[in-house]
Amino acid sequence: MHVYDLSGGLARQLSMSFLGKAIEAIWHTGVVVYGTEYFFGAGIQQTPAGTAPYGVPLKVIELGVTHVPKDVFEMYLQEISPRYTQETYSLLSHNCNNFSSEVAQFLVGTSIPDYILNLPNEVMSSPMGALIMPMIQNLETTLRSGAVPQAPQFKPSQPNSTPQPPNKPSETTNQKTVPPAVVPAGTSEPKPVPVDPLGDARSKVQEEIGKEFAAMMASGTLRASEAAALATKKVMQKYGHMNAAQS
Repeated sequence: MHVYDLSGGLARQLSMSFLGKAIEAIWHTGVVVYGTEYFFGAGIQQTPAGTAPYGVPLKVIELGVTHVPKDVFEMYLQEISPRYTQETYSLLSHNCNNFSSEVAQFLVGTSIPDYILNLPNEVMSSPMGALIMPMIQNLETTLRSGAVPQAPQFKPSQPNSTPQPPNKPSETTNQKTVPPAVVPAGTSEPKPVPVDPLGDARSKVQEEIGKEFAAMMASGTLRASEAAALATKKVMQKYGHMNAAQS
């Protein structure tokens, strides 16, 4: 997960004198998986990892490894998208960090740190919290309207689209890249070590999860998030029993 400071360091410098308590940053987060960063602002948005409009992350928090296939994840995002629109955004109660936490729970079964989620309550419980409400409302309006640089809205992948030629390496690009915080199972980053011997097994697990998910969705009785969770649990339990039998 990529963590940014929307205040650009001002929160740390001024919060004690302005709020009467120390605030490390005004947190914004995005979950990075499948080479893409997903976050909530003017709806669910996505951008290639390392190119978010908020600059270089202040922190990168590793959340874990996901076995959820990309197409299943995209169906999940489509399902929750009505709850994460430009109109439903609330800086205090329904923001980018709430989105990141929900997505993290779906992908790896864990939440994001409480100090990030609890920031609005911490600010509003400060001696000056009520007095800065107009400022918070103005910032919320700015984030909703897209007055800050915005990334594209989330759109599911098109499986039947015409294959694009591989990108040629650029000799002039000198942009700082940041590693993903949630790594899709079965993928590997270039490292000077031998190929992961479990790569094929992980790919097989993802394939089986995808098949189980499709079968459950075909029944028409489950939502995408429920089907994905059950499919993942069923396949992982199957392989757990196999490993126990072999040992």
